[in-house]
Amino acid sequence: MMFPTDYAIDPAELAKEVEDRGFDSLWFPEHSHIPTKRESPYPGGGDLPKMYIHTYDPFVALTAAAAATTSLKVATGICLVIQRDPIHTAKQVASLDRLSGGRFLFGIGAGWNREEMAHHGANPKTRMRLMGEQVKAMKELWTQDEAEFHGEFVDFAPSWAWPKPIQQPHPPVYVGGMGPGVEDRILDYGDAWLPQRVGPDNIGEFEQRANALQQRAADAGRGPIPMSLFGAESSAEALDGYRRIGLERAIHGVSSADRDTVLKELDELAKVIG
Repeated sequence: MMFPTDYAIDPAELAKEVEDRGFDSLWFPEHSHIPTKRESPYPGGGDLPKMYIHTYDPFVALTAAAAATTSLKVATGICLVIQRDPIHTAKQVASLDRLSGGRFLFGIGAGWNREEMAHHGANPKTRMRLMGEQVKAMKELWTQDEAEFHGEFVDFAPSWAWPKPIQQPHPPVYVGGMGPGVEDRILDYGDAWLPQRVGPDNIGEFEQRANALQQRAADAGRGPIPMSLFGAESSAEALDGYRRIGLERAIHGVSSADRDTVLKELDELAKVIG
């Protein structure tokens, strides 16, 4: 995962280097803008890093990445769907999935920057309900010849919307987050879980939570829920733990930096993972 910015390695070149080293996927996050006056604390602590202000639109950057590669999966990690129009976003997802040959993974979340989401007209208090409706509405647009949706926040009459995604029934929806209720959201409209902040100190606690989710999925007649860990650690202890609990993939971050710096980080990570 990297914040693709106007001052870092080009997204297309990064994607080719990632694919050449045998990595599975490349994940880009999203921030439309950052309000200069903000009360929402940065989750990482301290000052907000420069990369949040300079990041490219993820769908544009991922299209460049997909065009430069042949097998690498391209993914949003995460797309702030509550700050987007669902009809436009559904078309962007379907377009990228088709242009990449079915290599797109749709990581979503509601975000943390309340001032940013408010500028888009999203109410922080109802953002989770909004996100659920948006995803369900997009699934209608992806899967139905004549799609319609009527909800509390999203409402449109029967409509035609093409292209449809290559992946059937649609690209997998990875629901991000570790907060209360994330399991409910995954079971309601998600296909996979995108947790974060799991390392050797809390992997046992996370394993219990993951097992409980898988039991709920089985009770509901669903198959196992894939889990891809966002912001994974690269220590041997952490990697052993990730393998033990059956993660689909561990997503490691690299710096938003110049080409030489990023390639050095990729090489070091490739050696650790083996």
